[in-house]
Order: sequence, then C-alpha cells, then structure tokens
Amino acid sequence: QVQLVESGGGLVQAGGSLRLSCAASGRTFSSYAMGWFRQAPGKEREFVAAIRRSSGSTSYADSVQGRFTISRDNAKNTAYLQMNSLKPEDTAVYYCAAAAPLSNVLLITNYNYWGQGTQVTVSS
Repeated sequence: QVQLVESGGGLVQAGGSLRLSCAASGRTFSSYAMGWFRQAPGKEREFVAAIRRSSGSTSYADSVQGRFTISRDNAKNTAYLQMNSLKPEDTAVYYCAAAAPLSNVLLITNYNYWGQGTQVTVSS
C-alpha cells in the first residue's frame, strides 16, 4: 500500500509558475513509476507527465511539453511537477499517482494508488 499526498497548488496568473509536490508513504517509493494527471470541470482525467522507476526517463502530454518538468527524489519519497508558463487552460485538480514499475505509464488504468488532488487555478 502507498499513500500519496499532493501539495503546492494555488492561484497564479497566466505566465506564472507553481511546483507541485507528492509525498509518499508506505511501501518503497522508489519501486513505483510516478505520474501526474489532471481533471478540469466537466472533463475526464488526463495524463500530464510520468517518470519511470529505473531509468528515470520521463514522458509528457503534448499540451505541457516544454513547460512542465516531472522529477523525483527517492531519498525524500517525493515526486514533483514544476509548472512554468502556466495558461488558463491548465486550470484543474492535479493528482499524483503510482504505478507498478514495468507498467505503461501513459495508461491511467495502470496506476494503482492516487492522491486526493490539489487545485491549480490560472487566471488570465
């Protein structure tokens, strides 16, 4: 079992930055691939970014490529999402999630553990 708690959300103007954190407890954090997803009102939850367990390689949705950076610190059991050049369309609840190490990190159904979410609001 893994417990995930997100923090760092808030209200920011367009063009601004936020860094989200995802603190993990429970089973070994470094064993899991980590992902960030978001869900805007009236829309389905969508993939934002992921970082794999072993290689540390990353994947991003086209909509955030070049603006967002996912990272992890296994010593601190924490994953991060640095969000720069934020746009109003980035407004959503952001969730972190953990997936088994060999999973296809792009598929939401491969994520077994989820945080409660943190609200990000970008004003124009």
